[in-house]
Amino acid sequence: MNFKIGIGYDVHALQEGLDFWLGGVKIEHNKGCLAYSDGDVLIHAICDAILGAANLRDIGYNFPDTDNKYKGIDSCILLQKSLELINNKGYKIVNVDSVILLQTPKLKDYIPLMKQKLASVMEIDIEDISIKASTTEKLGFVGREEGIVAQAVVLITK
Repeated sequence: MNFKIGIGYDVHALQEGLDFWLGGVKIEHNKGCLAYSDGDVLIHAICDAILGAANLRDIGYNFPDTDNKYKGIDSCILLQKSLELINNKGYKIVNVDSVILLQTPKLKDYIPLMKQKLASVMEIDIEDISIKASTTEKLGFVGREEGIVAQAVVLITK
């Protein structure tokens, strides 16, 4: 079998009054991600990892913020389009491992919902998706609740 691995990373500023989407799930919070799309950093990191593993560059290259059709787009659509791109090259996802860095809110109750949503969109088993969450112990822009970070690693096979 032919295996390839990709890493993804995304960061967004948090701003009051915006919807907060993470892993395809709307999170109850007084802040949301400031972004061209819906700002779902977890899905963006996963897309970057998927695209990188298949040597298809990154999310910004494939879905540029200079194209109005991506303004406010649901990141689940970007994930579906990323999967189509790797499927066209004969690849499929083996597993996803990810981490979200966010001071508040706590995400433990949302993680099962995110895994369920992502498994549905990616058409893989829920057991093949790992989502972890951590704070930065109030250090840096994440600790000051100014932003959020997500990182992902994806294994694909042909």
